[in-house]
Amino acid sequence: MKTATIADTRSHLSALLDEIAGGGEIVITRRGKPVARLVGEPPSTPFDWSDLRDWVVAAPAAYGLSVAEMREQNLL
Repeated sequence: MKTATIADTRSHLSALLDEIAGGGEIVITRRGKPVARLVGEPPSTPFDWSDLRDWVVAAPAAYGLSVAEMREQNLL
């Protein structure tokens, strides 16, 4: 784990971000004491619409028709 002062972070932010994107981690220090940690953002997973469709179909209707039933009856 690499450390960088606030001044180093200001002047070398692009290089530090490249290092973080490659899986690195940086601790920013102020007067020798850690004040922040920079870590990479976890990769996002694409939303799978079929999961939502399966949930809507499987969910019991609390009041009246379910969304799936409304679609079948052309109400939506």
